[in-house]
Amino acid sequence: MDFSTALRAERLVAIIRGTDPEASFRTVIALVEAGIPLVEVSLSGADALGVIERARAELRDAAWLGAGTVVTEVDARRAAEAGANLIVTPGLGPGFRAAARQGLPTLAGVLTPSEVCAALDARATALKIFPASALGGPSYLKALRAPFPDVPFVPVGGVGVTEAAEYLRLGALAVGVGSPLVGDAADGGDLAGLRSRAAAFLAVTGKEARA
Repeated sequence: MDFSTALRAERLVAIIRGTDPEASFRTVIALVEAGIPLVEVSLSGADALGVIERARAELRDAAWLGAGTVVTEVDARRAAEAGANLIVTPGLGPGFRAAARQGLPTLAGVLTPSEVCAALDARATALKIFPASALGGPSYLKALRAPFPDVPFVPVGGVGVTEAAEYLRLGALAVGVGSPLVGDAADGGDLAGLRSRAAAFLAVTGKEARA
């Protein structure tokens, strides 16, 4: 299954930015076990590349492991070497271009119509509206989809359960969710709470959490 198909099927990308590498690793595994196989580990978190490498060794092909906050060419190269098979960028900079050259699926950060056009021209796999809450949240997605009805948008930033449901109703391909889903799990917090939140977000996508 390619990344576009996986996004369309799962409709949810979990975003981890942790201060504790061991807790971040456990969080990745817990999310995948709960039924969320698309996970982004932000490079701004502690030892993110090590977390990706450990998770890839543990999960093998059972999940899409993305490296997030990829800004530079070096970021993209090191993420691929660690086992990331998805690159997530905050914008259309060198990290995005390097990932595209490597043939890696890209979730490219955009906000304005001009950036949408640039990302489409550069053949981004999907477009991350970020920060989605900055220009009105779901209402901005609705406005953006008027001139771009077939673009695979993935709103990220300030997406709680209510917002996720509204984005998906308005035609988002998927949503990216960080702290409203992960909470403090990647900092050493409670995994039981994480599983409960995962179940709530999965319900929005029409799926049930795995036991």
